[in-house]
Amino acid sequence: MISENFRKLRYAMVGGGRDAFIGAVHRKAIALDGQVDLVAGALSSSPEKAHASGRDLFLADDRNHGDWQSLLADELTRPIDERIDFVSIVTPNHVHFPVAQAFVDAGFHVVCDKPLVHTRAQADALIAAVQRQGTVFGVTYNYTGYPMVRQAREMVRAGQLGTLRKVVVEYNQGWLATQLEAGGTNKQADWRTDPARSGAAGAIGDIGSHAENLIATVTGLDIEALCADLSALVPGRALDDDGSLLLRFAGGARGVLIASQVNTGVENDLRLRVSGTLGTIEWRQEQPSQLVHLPHDGPKQILTRGSPWLCESARRASRLPSGHPEGFIEAFANVYAGIAADIRARLAGTTADAMTADYPRVEDGARGVRFIERTVASAASDAKWTAW
Repeated sequence: MISENFRKLRYAMVGGGRDAFIGAVHRKAIALDGQVDLVAGALSSSPEKAHASGRDLFLADDRNHGDWQSLLADELTRPIDERIDFVSIVTPNHVHFPVAQAFVDAGFHVVCDKPLVHTRAQADALIAAVQRQGTVFGVTYNYTGYPMVRQAREMVRAGQLGTLRKVVVEYNQGWLATQLEAGGTNKQADWRTDPARSGAAGAIGDIGSHAENLIATVTGLDIEALCADLSALVPGRALDDDGSLLLRFAGGARGVLIASQVNTGVENDLRLRVSGTLGTIEWRQEQPSQLVHLPHDGPKQILTRGSPWLCESARRASRLPSGHPEGFIEAFANVYAGIAADIRARLAGTTADAMTADYPRVEDGARGVRFIERTVASAASDAKWTAW
């Protein structure tokens, strides 16, 4: 028998079949380091499409399931040394909770796409289940995997910016600048603009949750209160496609968060600026290998990925020498690498160090759900500020 320390991990995927966008991204990211194999799946809500998608990926017939309930039941009948190590959930939002809850309750490690679930009550139930079972639960806020985001986080932690004063994050897209969901021909637009599947928020849930997580990851600041304006600027749309928030953080810092999917012609412009008493840092997802540092008492610096003078966390997150482009898939892979390291450590009966097991947890996902709920409440209220 192969030792648990010297084998590939095994995973199953729920969702992410034919015509799905994010499932293929997850699979490519998981495969990048050659440490994990896809061995089972229930890849669509349609049994026929699920089976066809599994055949596309060469899943064995007896592990290619028509629904997630059959997948879970089958895994529980298998010997422990044949079972999956974790499940990756890449379905529309409304399916996240029942699948995650069932697999955690059965003792499996779970990775779930964001936003985590629809309600804080569901998020709290998942936290309780994870604590009860002692399982790994990762949430794929993939932008936290960029090396220069980790460099920014370390610079803030090390006090290089001094006392934080102002945080501005923008996530601008243009793909929903027209009513793309009309007629149901675009699967991504169709479910992301449907309250029953997407949840109570549109753009704020889809990309605003990334923006909130980026703030929390880099700065460590806690939101104390917010003032939100949400709009559906495309006529006939049921959920917000544009949002603007003012933020107040514990300790006195102030912030601005913008999340919009109707900026015509804009692609995927996520950007962050953090300012403190000693300087400012700026990062853009469309130029992910650079972090701009503007110290108050020195010249502007442009830090680049792969450089030897970066912090250890940023260096570990780089796979190629500087000047060789890395991006979205690699950042995703870094999140999965942290999750895999945590699972491996537990299989070996040890504890992974924080830098190795660096990934967003179920608590981060729950905070994101809280952010969405409070933002929607603020936008619906006549009060200027909504307490966190």
